[in-house]
Amino acid sequence: MEIIQVADQETISAFHELPLEIYKNDKNWVSPLRMMIEDVFNPQKNAGFIRGDACRWLVKDGNRYLGRIAAFYDRSKIEDGNEQAGNIGFFECFDNQEAASLLFDTARNWLMSEGFTAMDGPVNFGENFFNWGLLVDGFQQQGFGMQYHPPYYKQLFKEYGFQTYYQQFSYHLNITSPDLPERFWKIAEWVAKKKDFHYKTFSFKEQDRCIDDFLSIYQQAWDKHGNYKPIERKDLKALIRDAKMVLEEEFIWYVYHKDEPIAFFMMIPDLNQILKHLKSGKLSLFNILKLIFLKKMKTMTRCRVLVMGVIPKFQGAGIESGIFWQLRQVLLKKSWYNEMELSWVGDFNPKMIALFNSVGSQYAKTHETLRYLFDRSRTFVRLPIIQE
Repeated sequence: MEIIQVADQETISAFHELPLEIYKNDKNWVSPLRMMIEDVFNPQKNAGFIRGDACRWLVKDGNRYLGRIAAFYDRSKIEDGNEQAGNIGFFECFDNQEAASLLFDTARNWLMSEGFTAMDGPVNFGENFFNWGLLVDGFQQQGFGMQYHPPYYKQLFKEYGFQTYYQQFSYHLNITSPDLPERFWKIAEWVAKKKDFHYKTFSFKEQDRCIDDFLSIYQQAWDKHGNYKPIERKDLKALIRDAKMVLEEEFIWYVYHKDEPIAFFMMIPDLNQILKHLKSGKLSLFNILKLIFLKKMKTMTRCRVLVMGVIPKFQGAGIESGIFWQLRQVLLKKSWYNEMELSWVGDFNPKMIALFNSVGSQYAKTHETLRYLFDRSRTFVRLPIIQE
């Protein structure tokens, strides 16, 4: 077996074509858009390269590619703590431990040369909205941006020595269902109409203001937790640009208290319900026209919640339920949307898990973010729970 660095058009094509072979008989897998993956590794489009770097490899046995992996880091987003962890992601491999271990070794050696003491994965070289975690339960078609893997991947990671750093839970909910708790909706409506609070949707025309408000909310809501990683304005603008064709302004909400931004909610339609019909992940002219047609035909019936946050001063005030009440009014008008995926919430965030349970959502799947310590004699410590 040999390791080949992804460095030209031939190896880039092989990097994207390998999953097509691995998943060719798996009806649940949806090919991601190649363009979006390539943007991750483009220094002109990914702000992570300002203080970071990335490298990709393939493993080959004779004339056959068996696996791929990427290693990367962004020094502006390194967690506080005993370990300086770099990242791995975009891992795909046939059920071959020798090939998988060779890929892990290559990524480990590269990250060690950059001064890291551990590696976390499989994650994204960017925000944790997309491509984050290893699927270990709930092997079904994933929502847009959620990773899908064969069950044997967990054993490939475990056999190498990876351990679970934290678990990520996803839930499904029909927010318009009459079976949801009536008491919850009465409280939610009361919260949504409280004096001095007002709710606004995202606006493409005012996206600079919306981005500023989001960054303010996000920083206050998460900066006291060890898993907090700042979000770059450039990354948010790129997300809005790349997803503009499927974003719906009424699916993105802000809450203000006397004009102060205090909460944020973002949900997107599940583009995977269209991408599964495109097969290759290539946006040819035909596929673009097909995507537009399927969108107009209301093929997307599921949404995915990407992120929700409330600044500490207003946590516990029921603001989240007020957002759900506003959103319910929107979905009652868009009746073709019949399912909402709440993904994902970490096992380190019991308050958010409790909220998802309180609205009547049903557990759907688990991903895991795994960690490998380079010094095998060190004590492994999981990500701590967010304290009240």
